[in-house]
Amino acid sequence: MSEYHTPVLLNESVDALSIKEDGIYVDATFGGGGHSKEILSRLGKKGKLIAFDRDMDAIEAAPKDSRLILVHNNFRFVHNFIRANGFDKVDGILADLGVSSHQFDTMERGFSFRFSAPLDMRMNNKGGKTAREVVNSYSYEDLELIFRMYGEVDNSRQVAKLICNNREASPIVTTDDLGRALAPVLPKLSEHKYLAKVYQALRIEVNGELLALEGFMNGSIKSLKPKGRISIITYHSLEDRMVKNYFKSGNKGGEIERDFFGRGESPFIIINKKPILPTEEEISANTRARSAKLRVAERR
Repeated sequence: MSEYHTPVLLNESVDALSIKEDGIYVDATFGGGGHSKEILSRLGKKGKLIAFDRDMDAIEAAPKDSRLILVHNNFRFVHNFIRANGFDKVDGILADLGVSSHQFDTMERGFSFRFSAPLDMRMNNKGGKTAREVVNSYSYEDLELIFRMYGEVDNSRQVAKLICNNREASPIVTTDDLGRALAPVLPKLSEHKYLAKVYQALRIEVNGELLALEGFMNGSIKSLKPKGRISIITYHSLEDRMVKNYFKSGNKGGEIERDFFGRGESPFIIINKKPILPTEEEISANTRARSAKLRVAERR
């Protein structure tokens, strides 16, 4: 499993759950199974772990363990599937919101501009729209919006315009096609960093990542037992901001909702005021950990 994906902030994120041997836990983003393996190592025979992943490659690579319940679905439905598997509440939830190394490194999945590959980027590659469909069918206005909102891309208008102009001559089908289309706007000294923002925006749109995260956070509030812990690793400001707001207030806006008498409180108690970051040693061993932030909270 370690070849599939190297887990980020492994001990820190699992330690934060304060695992009980007979507890019920959720790994909302199974991926290479590294976090799940660590949770299982701390569970006794009566413990259970429910693990979610949209990617069938991850599900098929999972180990056989009677304590492990695998769910091939979007983690936005976490509450529904916890109930469907016969549990009312769980003791802890973990989510690593990053793309797995397997997805980045499998050329035909189209997640990386390092390869010449079809523009795909679907976390569930068995269905749904692809990045190719987004760049070839979205209007100029919609493209500009997703690059500005989801990638925080400089010159998002010019990026959208270049894509629209190029697709008129020929469809943008591969990563190479997209790279050529955007060549005029790529900064010479930070080309890869710029493309990473473009790809992030497309990936978020293709997979509905922020909507999924919102659904997951709402489901987690319903699913956690009192004093149950939730441990979330984020990789960019959009998802980190949403997690931070939910922990602060119980909603994505970050404002505590109050009743007529002005009473109100977050469903969470924040455990770490500042995010836990990977050590220099971890970043050196796994460069994909460099932007990771771990936030932990407890159900009130």
